[in-house]
Amino acid sequence: MSAIILDGSMVHYEALGRGRPIIFLHGWVGSWRYWINAMQIASTSFRAYALDLYGFGDSMHNPLLYSLDKQTDLLKRFLEEMGIGKVALVGHNLGAVVAFSYLKQWSQSVDRMMAINCPLEQSAVSARVRTAAMPELVDWLGVRTSEAASALSDASKVDPQAVSASIAGIQALGANMFTDIRNLGVPCLFVNGPNDPAISMPPQETIDSFPNHMHQVTLEGAGHFPMIDNPNQFNRLLTDFLALDSGVSPRELQLKEEWRRRVR
Repeated sequence: MSAIILDGSMVHYEALGRGRPIIFLHGWVGSWRYWINAMQIASTSFRAYALDLYGFGDSMHNPLLYSLDKQTDLLKRFLEEMGIGKVALVGHNLGAVVAFSYLKQWSQSVDRMMAINCPLEQSAVSARVRTAAMPELVDWLGVRTSEAASALSDASKVDPQAVSASIAGIQALGANMFTDIRNLGVPCLFVNGPNDPAISMPPQETIDSFPNHMHQVTLEGAGHFPMIDNPNQFNRLLTDFLALDSGVSPRELQLKEEWRRRVR
């Protein structure tokens, strides 16, 4: 277990590999732990980090730290303290919202970003995420295999106040949270599992309106946790996205015949 103290608060993280930095940010159910498989794949070419946000896993549990601003500051301070420069970000629902909040303020520090099952507006998040107890959420999200149970074994550590505070933050951002980042030019790949009961898929008109540096991929058969539901397909997509040259649009993934075969 690795940890760093940021302004008097402990932040737990794990790291693998060597190379350019990539940060994995978890969502509302679980912790850094469900990124282990993806981290192992990424670590062949990257220095892969996975953090526990405040109120999750083994990081500090303190309601004063649960706002989106505080979670975003956690990411900023972690990068500063670790001496990490330009970084690739991979975020899952809450983690993606935190990453977008960071991107909005410090876009020059982000090389590319993958947003998985990310709510593009406040209405995309089911009310059940805010109100249900964590064991019920895990069951509702269809996590029933032994592998998934192991990956989500830290769900019991989640402070429900951290979930509700972050959702309140999303509601405060308004109907469209990402208007301000559309023109920043940072390559962003949106990945969705169509069977996710917690986060609605973005409407087709929203996807059609993405600028050239943004792209959306649907991983058929995946639900709330694409990295757990279909790790082979998810990891191939992650590897292909990370292999793109800096600044290249993720739409270039469509030009690769082997990727076409993979997503059918």
